[in-house]
Amino acid sequence: MTMIAPTEPLFHHSSKAYLGLIHYPVLNKNAQIITSAVTNINLHDLSRAASTYGLRGFYVVHPIPDQQELAQRIMSHWTSGYGAAYNPTRKEAFLKTHVLAELAQVLSDIIEIEETPPRIMVTGATPRSGQISFDQARQLMTSGPPILILFGTSWGLAPEVFERADFILEPIWGPSPYNHLSVRSAAAIILDRLLGRTSS
Repeated sequence: MTMIAPTEPLFHHSSKAYLGLIHYPVLNKNAQIITSAVTNINLHDLSRAASTYGLRGFYVVHPIPDQQELAQRIMSHWTSGYGAAYNPTRKEAFLKTHVLAELAQVLSDIIEIEETPPRIMVTGATPRSGQISFDQARQLMTSGPPILILFGTSWGLAPEVFERADFILEPIWGPSPYNHLSVRSAAAIILDRLLGRTSS
């Protein structure tokens, strides 16, 4: 078996990218607008993905104070509690994660950091008019103002979030007709397509 020596990354992105996980307004399976619950696994996996792909921040957006407190409590275990010493890499991932009540606060926070409003890119499992390809989106990541990539929990982002978007990203499609990935799986695939290393 021929062994290939590891090489330096061939693609060094210089994007100003942020990720947002929206819990309201999102849809349920009946296309009704709801508020979804914070889940432990989404916090962990999306924080790790954001750090792996060099995002400048990951925002958990939830309007209910009790749910915000739950998210903060989970994170504090890994950033200042026993978990910080037990798993330092998890602490590192959570240092980029922030919990805010609404999208407007996320935009204000990014403007304070970048001194310019971010472009909003939304995602979903359904094809939509005016969507852009992953190749087009990848090009957008390398220049211009910062980009905030929004993902919806439950059955996806409500229409009002799509109306605020500058770009709508094409859906992920596998070789089968089934198309209902978890948000953390979809986010990992999309981040790799937009910011992952390339071979040329």
